[in-house]
Amino acid sequence: MIKLIFFGTGTSQGIPVIGSKHEVCFSKDIKDKRLRSSALIEVKGKSILIDCGPDFRQQMLLNSKSNLDAILLTHEHNDHVLGLDDVRPINFQKQKDIPLYGLRRTLHEVKLRFPYAFVSEKYPGTPGFELNNIDENPFFIDEIEILPINILHGILPIIGYRIENLAYITDASFVEEIEFEKLKNLEVLVINSLRKESKHPSHFILEESLDFINKVKPNKAYITHISHLMGFHEEVQKTLPKNVFLAYDGLEIDLT
Repeated sequence: MIKLIFFGTGTSQGIPVIGSKHEVCFSKDIKDKRLRSSALIEVKGKSILIDCGPDFRQQMLLNSKSNLDAILLTHEHNDHVLGLDDVRPINFQKQKDIPLYGLRRTLHEVKLRFPYAFVSEKYPGTPGFELNNIDENPFFIDEIEILPINILHGILPIIGYRIENLAYITDASFVEEIEFEKLKNLEVLVINSLRKESKHPSHFILEESLDFINKVKPNKAYITHISHLMGFHEEVQKTLPKNVFLAYDGLEIDLT
C-alpha cells in the first residue's frame, strides 16, 4: 500500500501570484490555491518527501505531518529546494541527519545554498543532511526500491521517480524514448502541466501532458505544477479524459 499526498501543485510563483489581476488568482475555490510543487509518499512505514520547496513548513503543518525518513530532489531550482532549512525540527526530533538524494549537480547546489549545514563545526540549530548521489540506476531506502527517471527540463537534465506502481515527474519538457520502459504498468502517473496554451521551453503544456499520458497509459494520471494560466480547476477538470485529474493541494491517493 502506498499513500501519495500532494503537498503542493503550483509552479514557482504559486497561486495566487503576487500582484496578479488574473481571475484564477481571485478564485474562492480552495482547489485553485496552489503552493509550490511537492509530494509526500508513505510506503512500508516510511515517509519520503519529493522536493522541499519554500512552502515546506506550511505544507507539513497543513497536512498534520511531523516525520520524514528521506528526501528525493528532482532538481535544484529554488521552488524545489528552498525549504530544506525547515527540516531542522525533524533533525532535532530524530537526533540524526536526514538522507537527501539527488543528482551530484543538484546536491552540489544544495551545499552552495546552505553552506552552514555542511561545515565541520556547525552552529547549534542548523539542519543536517546525509547526501546521496544518484544516477540512472535504481537505489534503495531500506527495502523500498526507487527507480530514477531521466528527463529534461528545458536543457537541464533532472530526475523523476518511480516507487512500485507510482511515478512522479515534474518540470518535464522532454523524455527520451528509452525512459518509457521505466513507466510501464503504472497504477498512477503524476506529470506536470503548466498551462493550456502557448508552448513553453522547459515545461509541458496541457496538450503535451495528455500526449505523454496517452503514451504511458497508466490506470490514472494526475497533473501537477500548474500555473494560474491553466484556468479554473473545476472548469479544466470537465475537459479532461475520465482517467486524468488535476491534482490539488492536500489531495491524498491510496495505491494498492
